[in-house]
Amino acid sequence: MSDNNRIGSGGTSRPRFVLPLTASNQNRAAPQSASPIGQLQTQPGLPGLPPVGQLKLPDQPERQFSVDDLEDLGEIGRGAFGSVNRMRFKPTGSVLAVKRIRSTVDQRQQKNMLLELNVVVNCECPFIARSYGALFKEGDCWICMELMDTSLDKFYRVVYHHLNEVIPEVVIAQVSLATVKALNYLKEKLGMMHRDVKPSNILADRSGRVKLCDFGIAGKLVDSIAKTRDAGCRPYMAPERIDYQRVGEGYDVRSDVWSLGISLYELCTGRFPYKQWGTMFEQLEQVVKSEPPRLTDARFSEEARNFVNLCLSKDVKKRPKYRQLLQQPFLEQCAQDSVDIAAYFCSVLDRSPDEARLNELLAAVHF
Repeated sequence: MSDNNRIGSGGTSRPRFVLPLTASNQNRAAPQSASPIGQLQTQPGLPGLPPVGQLKLPDQPERQFSVDDLEDLGEIGRGAFGSVNRMRFKPTGSVLAVKRIRSTVDQRQQKNMLLELNVVVNCECPFIARSYGALFKEGDCWICMELMDTSLDKFYRVVYHHLNEVIPEVVIAQVSLATVKALNYLKEKLGMMHRDVKPSNILADRSGRVKLCDFGIAGKLVDSIAKTRDAGCRPYMAPERIDYQRVGEGYDVRSDVWSLGISLYELCTGRFPYKQWGTMFEQLEQVVKSEPPRLTDARFSEEARNFVNLCLSKDVKKRPKYRQLLQQPFLEQCAQDSVDIAAYFCSVLDRSPDEARLNELLAAVHF
């Protein structure tokens, strides 16, 4: 697949930055440290944020860059917090995925912007999409990230609805393992949860790598319980997040486990487990009051079905956290096997339809 069809690759080198996350830090003079971003001037209207950035591409020296160094090659994704464009870094010709987060005067969204920056430029997890640097233009934040070949929402639609095939269980297992490891890294190393796990935020490439992306609404955990309830994509929200009778209880990382279960159900079946909702009341009826989805497809092993169904335990107390998931036979066996899934990704990508047909598939399949 050519660069013009890629959506989210990169190498192993990346910059280390420390960005301010609190009001007190934003009002404090920048510390004299090795952090390139810490040495930059601030952007008017967004206290504490740098107006330009440092870019560290694989096997290249770190350099300062501006928007003028980027050539827009077209939009490849859009969400509630901004858009993702394919861009070429003119000095080297390197093609990147650039996420542009819209400026806002809303304090919560501004906090999310800062938080996303801090996550993507400081993580050291091979299962999380890498960042090469960030800059600001007219208050908007531009994050330069590695470009991957596909997102799994597009990928599974091609497999099931264009090729009329089924994603092999070994691929489902590798996707599951990579995603759980990424989520566990967020929790254990950064004290965060993602809160927007879904197929469109799980990326893959021709080398067989699977990575989690998009931390625009990831939130710091407070005593391991997140109190905000309106972050995330509603179709993938856990029952405890949309049940307003439990509004005071909060939720923890097990809500992301539910979202993972819904995503894996889609990857196994090629369809979303619920019918399309017309109102929030309909979603409440199905997700909160009805029985949870169950993967019963005999094409998948008992271990695979049990894993997905465990993630979809409606009782949050029975739904496992990440360490327990990593101990499940489905993932334990996957971790022991040295399976190269690159050839499979290449096979599907080589047989993918053109952009117009792909957009038709995305529009025709529920969520």
